Amino acid sequence: MAVYTKINKKNILSIEKIFQIGKIISFKGIKKGIENTNYLLKTKNEKYILTIFGKRVDKRDIPFFMNLMDRINSKKINCPKPIINKKGKNFFNIKKKSAAIVSFVDGKDKNKLNKNDCYVIGKNIAKFHNISKKIKLYRKNSMSLDSWSIILNKIGNSCNSIYPSLKVLMKTNLKDIKNKWPKKLPKGIIHGDLFIDNIFFKKNKFHGYIDFYFASNDFFMYEIAICINALCFDKKKRKFIFNKKKSKNLIKGYSSIRKLSIKEKKSLNILCRGAALRYLLTRTYDYLNTPKSAIIKLKNPREYIQKLNIHDKLNSFRDYYN
Repeated sequence: MAVYTKINKKNILSIEKIFQIGKIISFKGIKKGIENTNYLLKTKNEKYILTIFGKRVDKRDIPFFMNLMDRINSKKINCPKPIINKKGKNFFNIKKKSAAIVSFVDGKDKNKLNKNDCYVIGKNIAKFHNISKKIKLYRKNSMSLDSWSIILNKIGNSCNSIYPSLKVLMKTNLKDIKNKWPKKLPKGIIHGDLFIDNIFFKKNKFHGYIDFYFASNDFFMYEIAICINALCFDKKKRKFIFNKKKSKNLIKGYSSIRKLSIKEKKSLNILCRGAALRYLLTRTYDYLNTPKSAIIKLKNPREYIQKLNIHDKLNSFRDYYN
């Protein structure tokens, strides 16, 4: 979440006219995140999130995201619920961009996770996967392996200003990952972006998820790989250190609900390398191309250089679990 598109009171009045949410008494931009513009809207009795979709969201995909959140809510998984406007639609246009309003999810993300938190998160991801595999919606992963070459070409050689020979590092890894990427694994709808700030806790208990705008149909194990990268490293000064206890507990929690196949276990390292490369590519692109006027806290790509190098030195499932 971030603020690229600025809105004013006139825009707020137009929202009040098309949505039956009451008078909006305040609106504030949310600085966290990197893809879409987000505002916290407050009425007398409720809070809502206004999302104005950015460059990586195709307008044709918005019904998928809205319908997915509706279906998940109906299955008692706590996540934002799309608000329907007076025309019966769950998205609209504002400042010539697609937008949506969703309910506010109570709770907040944790600054630091312990190994028990990772177990609980793993367990709840498996519950989500068991439900999502039965949902008859489909969206191809727009940030899958097929897209990484395109992003790398767009980045060009300017990335070497971030880290010496970064272009070569990404190109070499991409070639090897492509050759080793699994062909057939259990799949269904994944969240696709389960970073610490998209997982909410309330009173120290798991409470729900937010930000489903990378959700798509992909390998369930790829979700675990994303989570290992996002949740199972500890930062000491500028250094990222792999925490195997967190990784083990994440997988253990997940496996307590949904058993992993031998093929899934064998694929974990290459999927972790792929997830690290995916975020290295997108963060590098954003770091080089985000306008200075955007109200946003940019994420340094160097984090994922370190993580990719760590995964390159690991190999088997045991390296993540034992």
